[in-house]
Amino acid sequence: MIPINYPIFRALTKFYQHVLSLVFAVKEINENPEILSNVTLGFHIHDSYHSAMMTYRTTLDLLFRSQKFVPNFKCDTRKNLISIIGGLSFETSSYIADLLRFYKIPQLTYGSFTPQDIHSAEIPFYYSMVPNESTQYIGIIRLLQHFGWRWVGLLAIDNRHGDYFLQTMESLFSQHGICSACTQRIPFLTYWDKLFEMLEKGRNIYDQISTEQVNTFIICGESLSVIWMTSIIFWIDPGLGQSSLGKVWIMTAQMDYILTGMQRKWDRQFFDGAIFLTIHSRDIPGFKEFLKFMKPPWIQQDGFFSLFWEQVFDCSLPSPPVTFLDDDTCTGEERLENIPGALFEVQLTGHSYSIYNAVHVLALALHALSLLRSNARNLVRRQLSGYEDAQSWQLHQFLKDMKFNNSLGEALVFYDQKKMEGVFDIINIVTFPNSTFQRRKVGKVDPDALNGKELDINEDMIIWHRSFNQVLPISLCNERCHPGYQKRKNEGGKFCCYDCVPCPEGKIAKEMDTVACFQCPGDQYANHKKDGCVMKTINFLFYKDVLGLSLITVATLLFLTTIWILGTFIKHKDSPIVKANNRDLTYTLLISLLFCFLCPFLFLGQPGRVTCLLRQSAFGVIFSLAVSCVLAKTILVSLAFKATKPGSRMRIWVGKRLAVSIVLLCTLFQAGICTVWLSTSPPFPELDMHSTTEEMVLQCNEGSVAMFYCVMSYMALLSFASFIVAFQARNLPDSFNEAKFITFSMLAFCSVWVSFVPTYLSTKGKAMVAVEIFSILSSSAGLLGCIFFPKCYIIVLRPDLNNREQLIRRHV
Repeated sequence: MIPINYPIFRALTKFYQHVLSLVFAVKEINENPEILSNVTLGFHIHDSYHSAMMTYRTTLDLLFRSQKFVPNFKCDTRKNLISIIGGLSFETSSYIADLLRFYKIPQLTYGSFTPQDIHSAEIPFYYSMVPNESTQYIGIIRLLQHFGWRWVGLLAIDNRHGDYFLQTMESLFSQHGICSACTQRIPFLTYWDKLFEMLEKGRNIYDQISTEQVNTFIICGESLSVIWMTSIIFWIDPGLGQSSLGKVWIMTAQMDYILTGMQRKWDRQFFDGAIFLTIHSRDIPGFKEFLKFMKPPWIQQDGFFSLFWEQVFDCSLPSPPVTFLDDDTCTGEERLENIPGALFEVQLTGHSYSIYNAVHVLALALHALSLLRSNARNLVRRQLSGYEDAQSWQLHQFLKDMKFNNSLGEALVFYDQKKMEGVFDIINIVTFPNSTFQRRKVGKVDPDALNGKELDINEDMIIWHRSFNQVLPISLCNERCHPGYQKRKNEGGKFCCYDCVPCPEGKIAKEMDTVACFQCPGDQYANHKKDGCVMKTINFLFYKDVLGLSLITVATLLFLTTIWILGTFIKHKDSPIVKANNRDLTYTLLISLLFCFLCPFLFLGQPGRVTCLLRQSAFGVIFSLAVSCVLAKTILVSLAFKATKPGSRMRIWVGKRLAVSIVLLCTLFQAGICTVWLSTSPPFPELDMHSTTEEMVLQCNEGSVAMFYCVMSYMALLSFASFIVAFQARNLPDSFNEAKFITFSMLAFCSVWVSFVPTYLSTKGKAMVAVEIFSILSSSAGLLGCIFFPKCYIIVLRPDLNNREQLIRRHV
């Protein structure tokens, strides 16, 4: 005998499917010759009315009542109670367990989770057919993460299970970056007639739901919670079914989509698109055909059938003898398929499937017990009909340790001895204006999957509430930060609430809701929207650039000018003005200036290893040669003037030997510095990725900056010395004097290189190269112009001045 403690209310006709699943399971087992052959299972169904007193009384009736009720006395030996299946809520189940523990009778529950603070020792013979509750909570978190919902409302039933739900969800929320926008407690109803007493308490909840900027609400309730929610919404705003309260409702497995008979014509489209986590279920072969045979007159012992039939079809069953039928009389031809699903579903629900499995688990356990007893030593093999003395406590060893398979081949295993393993189905509810709805399975939560992969969902199958126009609902504290923006904490608010600020210059954010913008790699730069990186172009001072072409043109013109001057001097080498200014030094200076004007070609174009090695060292040596020639000319001019004085000993110093010595010594010293530089830390080509935003500049790294400035400093020392000597000789007579011109040339030369240093240091990339080329050209042009243009003017345009008389004429 397998009784079930079953809470069926006067108007909750949907729960009648629980009864039918039990009846069908028992019928299926009795017709299966491979299980409990020659034994017929029976059952009793009782209503607890969600009342502790009635639950205790009904349990005692199951244990002891036959013709009359005598507590703790079993007067009818034909009543062999093996187990109890029930109830739907844990409160009902716990009341039953209080009595069954004394008699070691197994109790299998099918609709509620065992509270975490209940130790197994308190309910030692209690088995749950519901999967692990923690799997449900992880499934909810994965669901929120999958859809990006971070701002969520919580509605929890006002009992200890609701307390545990809130504690658990708040902890999981903080671990996964989710915030509870609001938290409300919904009443725990023990009987639906008390529903209207709780309506006034729901106004605050309704106000918060309707005004709060939250699109997603999680409801942890019991079987009557949906009825209560429906009632308060219609009681406060009867027209809301048309005005559409567009929300996403996520409901836990204890709840079911049920209504009372009086609510059958209400528009419930505010629940359209709701998502239920339900106990896993499958269609049982033959169950829908079984329902088709349910017509009046039904089994006489079923005291619930007439109430169910009259409620769902809104008619009255005739009481025999029947003489006539009025319009409200049931014809018996009504079809269950036409009943709105909120009143009764033809498709098997998770709770009904758990009852079906519970019956099979008990039957298989009883079958295993019978096989053990029939094979026991020193016992005569007997038929199962002889096992009327089998005791219910003997089933525990099989329920704890054995793995069962139901008729569909699904494995049923109790983990932790008394709790069933299993998955949760994710159901999408689609409502229609005619009070019907469709239950669509869109995914599942599998605890055996890899961490983070517990949720398996087909998003394309989900039908959202019509107010979202089939666009994925957004449930955030504020608008999401688009690419190019980063989050900034909103002071005083929860961490889910933030402001969106643009990324700093040079940083990007590619994803939505980026916590912090990041820098592009060195070879890329941020685009103007700051939502992506763009590859930088490699750049250097091209020959074809406007700037490069201009510098080449100037260098070429100056080079050609120098060649013309050199040719002019060679042509007029025997003229007094050429001979008077040391022809060898003049030729050396002009040749060095020729190379100075060729130096810019080392700085233009793509830098390579060879050009980087030659660039600064060649420039330093050539310029040192030119400046040392100027220095030698200046010293020789001064010495020549002093040597003309009578009795002067300076004549021994005037000559080619001194000039050559000065030029070689000064040039070789610079060459020595460059040799040390190239041998210790030579320049090399590199990509400068940071000087400019959108380009990578291919340039020469000087290797040792100290050596570079040593070269520049030595050249500056030579220039300064030449300037001082020339400045002191500026007042010599014009016949012998070119010191004035050298003074002007060195003044120009020094001015260029003094201004070069800060300009060079303040520029980056190819602009540095352009600055150095410009300095080379301008300083070389200063030497060329100031020293040689006056002489060329006399040679070419005023040949009358190019004679000995003019040269020896003294300035008066």
